[in-house]
Order: sequence, then C-alpha cells, then structure tokens
Amino acid sequence: MASRREVQDALTRLAPKIPAFEFNAIADHAMDSTGLAKASPETAAWLSMVAFVRHNFTDYDALLHDGYDRAAARHFVAAEIEGVLARWGVRRKLSAGE
Repeated sequence: MASRREVQDALTRLAPKIPAFEFNAIADHAMDSTGLAKASPETAAWLSMVAFVRHNFTDYDALLHDGYDRAAARHFVAAEIEGVLARWGVRRKLSAGE
C-alpha cells in the first residue's frame, strides 16, 4: 500500500493548483479506499481525484438517480470534470469510462 505522503506527492504532481480542502479530501479517499490499496500512488491519486470531482462538482449522482446508467452519466459529465481538472492544473485527460 502506498503511503499518504506518496499519494500526496502524486496528487501535487498531477494537480499543482488544487485547493487545500480538495487536496486533503482526495488524499483521505485514496487512503481509505480498499479498492485502491494495491494501486500505485499515481493511480490512487488520479482515480480518487476523478471520483471526487465527479461526485462533488457535477450532476453525476442526479443523473444516476434519474435512471441513467453509469456509462451514460459519466459521458454527460466528462466535460465538467475536465474543466475542474484543468483549473487545478491537470494536463492528463480522462479516458473512456473514467
């Protein structure tokens, strides 16, 4: 399992302009997620960051509640996610299904 410091370092590299609150919430999620326990620090930081943005800065959960499947809901919020990530200085783009 990656250490918190390793995940934080990866998050800093991925999103150099990320606000402090979001930084800490994403690092917490990465460390608490059993699904990310064996992931590299970079992968844990990336997946946690994308999930955090999806659930906190888009209508993703509302779309699911309205009956859209995960793939469709993710498609509809992808541009919003990309926008938030870009403001945080992220250069990496979402891949299909993220």
